[in-house]
Amino acid sequence: MPVLRWIRRNLVVLAGLLTLAYMILPNVVVMVFSFNKPNGRFNYAWQRFSLDAWKDPCGVADLCGSLSLSLRIAFWATIGATALGTMIAFALVRYRFRARGAINSLIFLPMAMPEVVMAASLLTLFLNMGAELGFWTVLIAHIMFCLSFVVTAVKARVMSMDPRLEEAARDLYAGPVQTFLRVTLPIAAPGIAAGALLAFALSFDDFIITNFNAGSTVTFPMFVWGSAQRGTPVQINVIGTAMFVIAVAVVLAGQFIANRRKSNAVK
Repeated sequence: MPVLRWIRRNLVVLAGLLTLAYMILPNVVVMVFSFNKPNGRFNYAWQRFSLDAWKDPCGVADLCGSLSLSLRIAFWATIGATALGTMIAFALVRYRFRARGAINSLIFLPMAMPEVVMAASLLTLFLNMGAELGFWTVLIAHIMFCLSFVVTAVKARVMSMDPRLEEAARDLYAGPVQTFLRVTLPIAAPGIAAGALLAFALSFDDFIITNFNAGSTVTFPMFVWGSAQRGTPVQINVIGTAMFVIAVAVVLAGQFIANRRKSNAVK
């Protein structure tokens, strides 16, 4: 039958579209319910359309405070994890040193280890050190958690780099700093940017590690979890929708810039 033949020819495309729809469906639900006006505290059933939550996204006590705290932690965790991860990735790829293989394996333990185990281990470490749980303990924990993801992204990019380009720069009398800034860093930039974006998303979204090491500090994921026990405010859906739209816009902007560069290179 023609329909069956068409399905067989486009099976991979159909499977991809279904997977994409499955992944985006929760975000669509969040977006729809950000325009809801529930009768009670629970925003789980559609009642009527309203823009009240969008007009006052900070109308719930401590919501914007927890959001601001999560953004600050994610920002500094991204800076720290990206800087350390980039240096580690270059060291593992470009240099040969004792225990390199062991370090190469150990750096990926946070990715393989269950988050609850890492969270409990970090809490034990902080308590034995006498550290006060709060902003700094969460920040240190997030940097440690995000570090291996940054190393993975940057390392893949560094391994694909052609060392002859740097050799050509040195042949043209470029110094080590010039070679790194004008040749090495621009080539590695996509991997570094990918690692930074991944670190930001993981840090902002993390709940388990944060919950163990936050003390009395309340981040946005913790606020959402606590609010869900008493009733989910519509403003949470508004913040979630805004974050999703911003993330999609950043990805589309990056894709647009990459396509522009490719077209200019062809010309």
